[in-house]
Amino acid sequence: MKTYQSIRFTLEDDVAVITLNRPDKMNALSGLMRAEITDAARFAARKARILVLTGEGAAFCSGQDLSDTGTLDDLDLERVLRDEYVPMLRAIMECPIPTISAVNGTAAGAGANLALAADVVIATQSAKFVQAFTRIGLIPDAGGTYWLPRQMGAAKAMGAALFAEPITAQQADDWGMIWEAVADDAFDAHWRGRAAHLANGPTAAYAGLKQAIRESWENGLDDQLTLEAQLQGQCGSTRDFKEGVVAFLDKRPANFEGR
Repeated sequence: MKTYQSIRFTLEDDVAVITLNRPDKMNALSGLMRAEITDAARFAARKARILVLTGEGAAFCSGQDLSDTGTLDDLDLERVLRDEYVPMLRAIMECPIPTISAVNGTAAGAGANLALAADVVIATQSAKFVQAFTRIGLIPDAGGTYWLPRQMGAAKAMGAALFAEPITAQQADDWGMIWEAVADDAFDAHWRGRAAHLANGPTAAYAGLKQAIRESWENGLDDQLTLEAQLQGQCGSTRDFKEGVVAFLDKRPANFEGR
């Protein structure tokens, strides 16, 4: 099994879990952590049927580790985002298997937007999301200006970015920013149950629906209908489709193999 310095990686029953593991720094994103998340996500895409991203300790991720950047005069934010953040975010966004962010606590700055890069975000009721960038004279990055207006609408996204006020997990749920907020004492069992459900599902169909939903943001209706037909044709040739139909007719749960 792969071992890392700033994250933990586990793979069991087709469920890969990346745990940000710098609790003394509120899991702030160092250069090493970004590289390790990128590597682990790419590995999980080849070896697992579901990928979960979560944090160790009280926070999910507090964003960029400002102590990891050297002097402010030497800091090249454009290079850091282009060469370190973009590969990490793409490894998660373009992962062919379903991805879940299990947000166990505060997700701030780039940490909030790292969470939003996953297909599904499940948060504890006590978690908060903070677009903290304007507090230090920056704009939202790490995909924030892309995800926020698509998930919660332009008005809420603009307010979240301008005021940099904490958004509670329940607000995030109500506004469509995340999938669900879960009671703290039920959180761990809940996200693990969600992950197990997806790990036992029709993996090829999940990959197809991820592609279809993502491309719908740029497609017109005709292009989207064509894409749906192509992807559905591919899904229809899988063993899982045949198993699903037989199981439906037999009135039993399907035993999907992920192929």
